[in-house]
Amino acid sequence: MEFLGRVIAAALIAVGIAGAGWLGGQALIESRQPVRTVTVKGLSERPVMADLGFWPIKFVATGPSLEDARAELEAADASVRRFLTAQGFAEEAMRVQNIFVEDRLAGYNASNMPDLARFVLTEEFLVTSTDVEAIAEAARNVGEMLRMGVVFSSDTYNAGPSYVFTGLNDLKTDMLAEATQRARESAEEFAREAGAAVGTIQTANQGVFEILAAVEIPEQRNEKQIEKKVRVVTTITYFLE
Repeated sequence: MEFLGRVIAAALIAVGIAGAGWLGGQALIESRQPVRTVTVKGLSERPVMADLGFWPIKFVATGPSLEDARAELEAADASVRRFLTAQGFAEEAMRVQNIFVEDRLAGYNASNMPDLARFVLTEEFLVTSTDVEAIAEAARNVGEMLRMGVVFSSDTYNAGPSYVFTGLNDLKTDMLAEATQRARESAEEFAREAGAAVGTIQTANQGVFEILAAVEIPEQRNEKQIEKKVRVVTTITYFLE
């Protein structure tokens, strides 16, 4: 009997060791299973209108003396202000940014400079308004200032107004929710085709908000268009179950 008991005990120990080895092997196999994930992108776009406009106007005046050039520049400044006032802009919307003075007689090519144009004064003038349509209309009528005797600086005559959209913060929450939902829908579609289910989020990148022109025109900068679109793309990685 004593011998039989020892045999049974040995057998039970062997079974226990074998069972533990099997469970350890299963855990090892499961731990080596690859983690299944899917990475998807979600897009959200909104059409918007610019709500702030800037119109830099740069003009010049010349004269044989600094006093003559200054008087001519003041006359041009007054003409610009009269034009803008007639277009409906308040005085607060106009301001002088800079005035530059050049004495051409002091330049390297001074001998070829006519005495009547010795001094050149350049004024940088800026119009700012939330009425972007009014700025656009005034810019289209810029020829009236030419008829008033305003001489524009050649480097900015065709620059025109720029328009920006400042209401991005009001759109961020809804757009991120929409982009995330679209990313989830893409993940679910992929999971159905793969015979899996979408699990929790592994990583998420909300992306960068971009304010773009509504219509992309070659060689035209985004800020030159009043109509714009806000765009964000989120990138999310989901676990698959």
